[in-house]
Amino acid sequence: MTVLETERLALRHATIDDAPFMYQLLNDPSWIKFIGDRGIKTEEDAKNYILDKIIKSYEINGFGLFLTELKKDKTPIGLCGLVNRPQIEEVDIGFAFMPGFKGKGYGFESASAVMAYGRKQFGLQKIAAITVKANVRSIALIKKLGLRYERTFAFDGGSDMAELYVST
Repeated sequence: MTVLETERLALRHATIDDAPFMYQLLNDPSWIKFIGDRGIKTEEDAKNYILDKIIKSYEINGFGLFLTELKKDKTPIGLCGLVNRPQIEEVDIGFAFMPGFKGKGYGFESASAVMAYGRKQFGLQKIAAITVKANVRSIALIKKLGLRYERTFAFDGGSDMAELYVST
């Protein structure tokens, strides 16, 4: 089900049919480096991730990460959406794209639309974003979206430190 459209992109609910793409995305070296290894070793693992994390979020929250694809030919290029994490007060925007689609403005285009959607559909006053300090591309996009650095915190209660940015 398509949730949002922009000039070049369609953002839709992910389904288990997206498992081959999700397997590739979640095993991309930049995903593993900046977001973390989710232990997706097979397409079956990817199906379970879609069911347990993404579709479950749609059911519980009414939103989640949306599969982001090119409108012109339905090529999947990444994920962009809203995530409700217990570690932070605000709903946060998450995004990740396959290497061949970075640096083309798709992140800003999709994230801007998702933020507007979150404000309009769910009345979100503030939207957050989290990343690691080394992810300079994400930080640049987060700042371009108008979010400001708030604090560094231990993500998931572990030793991994994350930076929290919040809209004003």
